[in-house]
Amino acid sequence: MTVGVRFRTPVLRYFRFQGEPPPLDAYVVVRTSRGLEVGRVRTPPRREREAGEVVRLASKEDLDRAARLRAKAEEALFYLKARLKEEGVAAKVLGCDFTLDGRHLTVRYAAMERVNLRAFTRELQERYGARVEFLAEGPREEAQYLGALGACGMESCCSTWLQGFAQVSIKLARDQGLPLSPEKISGPCGRLLCCLTYEHPVYQELLAELPRKNARVCTKAGVCGKVQKVNPLKGTVELLLEGGKSLEVAKEELQ
Repeated sequence: MTVGVRFRTPVLRYFRFQGEPPPLDAYVVVRTSRGLEVGRVRTPPRREREAGEVVRLASKEDLDRAARLRAKAEEALFYLKARLKEEGVAAKVLGCDFTLDGRHLTVRYAAMERVNLRAFTRELQERYGARVEFLAEGPREEAQYLGALGACGMESCCSTWLQGFAQVSIKLARDQGLPLSPEKISGPCGRLLCCLTYEHPVYQELLAELPRKNARVCTKAGVCGKVQKVNPLKGTVELLLEGGKSLEVAKEELQ
């Protein structure tokens, strides 16, 4: 059995445990591929593919050490930002994290094009006495790591609860009757809105009850026309009549 543990982002990683399961919201020390790390339990026991093991419940000493290392990682972040700016390297540092023993420093960054960071790897190793690993992140991961506000005015899904990025296509926006302007259907990351995927099944159900665009239909009152617009949320269609006039008709009024 495993428990889901959260670190810096909402994405859960699952760790097996021995004996009694650690309680929800407890801080635990886990073993990952990088070494020991401190995370917070966010799920009850379940069967999931595991990423490592729970070593122990985090003690006060563990939490104090983790806090000191977070402060050290924050200092490393600002130091690296200053060095990249000084050297004119077009890369954005998203975050730095030390393992609990302080021997491994992970640096997450984003860049529009490929950059060479080998010199900075050596520099950080000498400064902090730790093995340094640079991880390049994409635009969506960048928004997830830093957090952003969505078009809805709420904090973006990727930085609060989203566990992965589904494939999003322009067809989903077209089915939902949204304007196909990139500014209207893109998130803060510059990619298509993730919520298009989660809302699409509802639109599919609603559209199945309505005629397609450009179909010729008639109302129960005998008025016929060509469907020029479909409004799935309202459950109506707009008909273009022979005289050039438009008429909005509810699905219940269609023959």
